[in-house]
Amino acid sequence: MDIQNQPGMSGIDINKVGVSDVSYPIEVLDKRNNRQTTTALVNMYVDLPHHFKGTHMSRFIEILNQYRGEITIRNMSDILKEMARNLEAKSAHMEVGFKYFIEKEAPVSKALSLMGYDCRFIGTYTYGNGEDFILEVAVPVMNLCPCSKEISATAAHNQRSEVVVKVRFNDFVWIEDIVTLVEESASSDLYALLKRPDEKYVCERAYENPRFVEDIVRIIASDLMDDDKIDWFSVQSKNFESIHNHNAYALVERNKRKKGIRSPVDGGIQKQ
Repeated sequence: MDIQNQPGMSGIDINKVGVSDVSYPIEVLDKRNNRQTTTALVNMYVDLPHHFKGTHMSRFIEILNQYRGEITIRNMSDILKEMARNLEAKSAHMEVGFKYFIEKEAPVSKALSLMGYDCRFIGTYTYGNGEDFILEVAVPVMNLCPCSKEISATAAHNQRSEVVVKVRFNDFVWIEDIVTLVEESASSDLYALLKRPDEKYVCERAYENPRFVEDIVRIIASDLMDDDKIDWFSVQSKNFESIHNHNAYALVERNKRKKGIRSPVDGGIQKQ
């Protein structure tokens, strides 16, 4: 007897049901090295109408195994459609979170090290409405407070920050390009390995490039507004303050497909 297909008892539809936090190997396209293998945490869900008691959890893993070693943002559409078909659902959802590594060169010593960035592919397929994909990249950086620099004779406080960029796109977007965009907007980027001459360079560079949390999101948003590959974006920045008992936060979100959208740093009015 297939218990999952028995009638539901409550009359309540379920928006998402499935499996979460499945640890799984995946391949990610690498701008420099073609492909990069990493381990992801995968969430897979479908909707469940009220007339079904439950879904078939094992089928999610079966579908995942069909695409073993080939789970990329380019074939998420196929996976989502297979989920909807196999589980007789109107909508399917998939989230693939992973650590992506980029080799970085220290600014003075030129020492090489790997920096890890938390990324996610977020995909949805809805029968009749098509697909929706979001690329999310979290980038750690360092920012120096412009206010403390202005009021202090010889110093300024700085903090580590995390910038999270989400984009919907109409053409392929490299993770590396988003990372570079964020790091160039900050007082300084971070490194996994720094020698003392590198530390001196990073500290002095940050001092010469103070940034408020508001500056970060505006600079990145302005660049994304000018990128024709991007249809929608969200940029949030959080400074983990070093002298305050709170964090500083800012967010810019824009849908470029809507008419009347102008750059968030040009004084225009956003009609959303």
